[in-house]
Formats: sequence, C-alpha cells, structure tokens
Amino acid sequence: MSYNVLIVDNSMIIRKMVAKTLSISDLDIGQYYFAENGRQGLEQLDANWIDIVFADINMPEMNGIEMIAQMQKQEMLSRIPVVVISTERSRQRIESLKAMGVRAYLQKPFVPEEFAQVVKELLH
Repeated sequence: MSYNVLIVDNSMIIRKMVAKTLSISDLDIGQYYFAENGRQGLEQLDANWIDIVFADINMPEMNGIEMIAQMQKQEMLSRIPVVVISTERSRQRIESLKAMGVRAYLQKPFVPEEFAQVVKELLH
C-alpha cells in the first residue's frame, strides 16, 4: 500500500527535507502534497486523499494549531494522523497538541532515523 503525504511548512527547505527523508525510508510513498500554511493545508486535505500530515506550528496566515483545530471540527484528526515538526520546545505546548489529537511531535532539526521510526509506527 502506498501512502499519500501532506507536508505543511512555510519553509520550502523544510518541506523538501521532510520529503527527502520520507523518500529514503522504506515506506511506499504514493504522492506528496505541499502547503505553505494551514489554510493551504486544509485546501489540500479537501482536494486529495491524504494518509498522514506533517505540519509546522509557526506559519503565516494560518498556523499549525489553527489548522489542527479546523481538522478537529471536521473530524479529520480521527482518521488522518498528524505529526508536528517544530522548533517549539515547550512541554506544555507539546502536551496541548497531543491533547488536540496530534499523534507525534518531532523537534527541528530532526534525525532522519527517528523520523522514519515515528512514521512507520503511525502507518502500520
């Protein structure tokens, strides 16, 4: 089974790094979708079948927390796992994200092996 991935981050470099890390894992990635902010992320979720979402917190226009809150309202979080990738180190913020339904949290810069392990656990 191949997985469709949505990567939401305002940094093109980070979007490419996440895609590259996924491409060198042994996961079967079908399609990559990209968004620069939460609003574009929601548009991608409405338009495409997505199996897993990787999202930053701090983005212009609509941040990751606002996007996750919108996903909660539409019950998307119950079927689509969300992994937050951020420089945020606040334990309280991380716990509140998990309480919102975020399945995993990775700090930037992430270690590719750790990244791949988290993804495999969520998709299998």
